Amino acid sequence: MKQTGILFDLDGTLWDASEPVTQIWNQILQREPEAGGKTVTLEQISSFMGKTLQQIAAELFPEKEEEVRIRLLKTCCEEECGILQKTGARLYPGVPDTLRQLSQTYALFVVSNCQKGYIEAFLQAHGLRAYFQDWECSGRTGCTKGENIRRVVERNGLTQAFYVGDTQWDEEAARQAGLPFVYASYGFGNVPQAFWQLSDFSKLPELADKLLKEKAGSKEKEEST
Repeated sequence: MKQTGILFDLDGTLWDASEPVTQIWNQILQREPEAGGKTVTLEQISSFMGKTLQQIAAELFPEKEEEVRIRLLKTCCEEECGILQKTGARLYPGVPDTLRQLSQTYALFVVSNCQKGYIEAFLQAHGLRAYFQDWECSGRTGCTKGENIRRVVERNGLTQAFYVGDTQWDEEAARQAGLPFVYASYGFGNVPQAFWQLSDFSKLPELADKLLKEKAGSKEKEEST
């Protein structure tokens, strides 16, 4: 079992599903009487990426009681997963080939604030399941992203790892979990203060070697002195 790993956020890091999700949600909201004719824009959907279902529900339906908010959003999310599993979404350039290359050296993982089934839809639609050792989401555990990152690291026995994401929330989650953070600057968010930045996904193997292999070499040197 590989003990060095790379953990990824999903939306804004591996793919951009904002356009199909906008279309799917609007179709559902139009048929749901409780939605009151509400629609969502592409900009709104993009702003929701990385947030929990509870946060999104409160922003989208502030006038509704919590029970109604959650019910409407769960309907959108459940149907969304079924459709995305068949259609997929826009992968960022170089994602399939780079993941294949990385998986030969490192254990790969996905940790997202999404609903249960969303990561599986991504993996199934694009034939990427074989590259990932494990994944976790807040929709399954009810935990914060930082806690879910810690869980994945612990249950997979990782001794070295870092987290790749595109938002300030991702940076905070990585810090809470005690992992280095790599900012995917091509995504939805803005983390200008991030020390490690990635503008091209295909450059990640080079950065991973620098972050993980050099760190491993330094640790071995310290232990031998």
